[in-house]
Amino acid sequence: MKRDCSIDIRHLTRVEGHGNIRITVSGGKLLEASWAVVETPRFFEVMVKGMSAERVPFLTSRICGICSISHALASIRALERAMQVTPPPAAETVRLLAMHGETLQSHALHLFFLALPDFAGTPGILPLLESHPDLVRTGLELKELGNEISIATTGRATHPVSLVLGGVSKAPSKQRLKELKEMIVKRRPALEMATGFFRTLSIPEFVRETEFISLRNGKYYPFIGGDLVSTDGVVRDENDYLQMTNEYLVDFSTSKFTRLSRQSSAAGALARFNNNSRLLGHRAHEVAASFGLEPVCHNPFMNNIAQLVECHHIFENAEILIESLLDDDRQDIRTAYKPKAGEATGAVEAPRGVLYHHMETDDDGRVVKADCIIPTTQNNANIHYDLKALAAEAVKEGKTDREIEKLCEMVVRSYDPCISCSVH
Repeated sequence: MKRDCSIDIRHLTRVEGHGNIRITVSGGKLLEASWAVVETPRFFEVMVKGMSAERVPFLTSRICGICSISHALASIRALERAMQVTPPPAAETVRLLAMHGETLQSHALHLFFLALPDFAGTPGILPLLESHPDLVRTGLELKELGNEISIATTGRATHPVSLVLGGVSKAPSKQRLKELKEMIVKRRPALEMATGFFRTLSIPEFVRETEFISLRNGKYYPFIGGDLVSTDGVVRDENDYLQMTNEYLVDFSTSKFTRLSRQSSAAGALARFNNNSRLLGHRAHEVAASFGLEPVCHNPFMNNIAQLVECHHIFENAEILIESLLDDDRQDIRTAYKPKAGEATGAVEAPRGVLYHHMETDDDGRVVKADCIIPTTQNNANIHYDLKALAAEAVKEGKTDREIEKLCEMVVRSYDPCISCSVH
């Protein structure tokens, strides 16, 4: 039966920022399916021009209130590589632990408060306070743990103050580290309970083959630095980030799109998993297997499960990092350096995918050029083409307008987009 359908969502709820979904069906044929970011661009690259290198990370951390640690560390890594500064091992451990804190609080926010209502069949989180109070409490506890790790390692839960060029200005005390370890142990049962609940959810079976891009260092599950790789076999140096992103403009979105070997590509938890699953911790491996998550998975809805798997990895690895800091009696946490001219890229795995900061400095260590490419910028094209394929499939299957609308909302949310960050 031929049918007409018009879906115009302005703006999608339960995501960061403003984005629109438009679906038009006429006579049973899909005429339009689009994902459009409609935020006003911001220009952080210009703001840092002329600024001393040591001040830059404190400004770039303001690009995002969720991924501020990632932005600070991307700038720091770019500037350290440009000026040939090597931070002490203990500082690198503190930085990685800080990334774990940020990723955990971000994943908890998305899984329990933004995505879960879709799978639970509720319009938002408030009904779940009545029907599933333990789940909501678990989400809050995991987010709190992530925040506490961030505070201990960077001085604040957001917009870090102790992440600096050369290392860190202050390391967490041994007492604080012991408290974090105890907190991890106490909150592990809540994560296991939530994992059991997620196994009961019905995840849409949708597949559109794409190219997944992430960092890879071959030794550890990636968070800071490494080669740039894709599931299509592309391997490039960190400084070759422009060849991995290939940004271009579209006339219906204020955020750029990117592509590599295909029409579009994806970054994020599922991309990290697809390229690095063998480097996950033991329990994270078990959890992935229990959901049937195996590389290379092309179902974007499984990004939610990949985030859950990464939460288990963070619990395991954070304990290891804390133990290494407790066993280290040295106070070597910062390397002295002299400003110099240079140019380099710093890539980190923000919760939503690979984040690139490229910095060029002059002889006085002042930034003369900067470029930032955000994970959601890299995901926008994939979201757009996923919408098209998903809507066409849903129309062919005879789904109702509301079913189509809900599926399209869910697939966008599965990417956990940070829209405001993507438009500068």
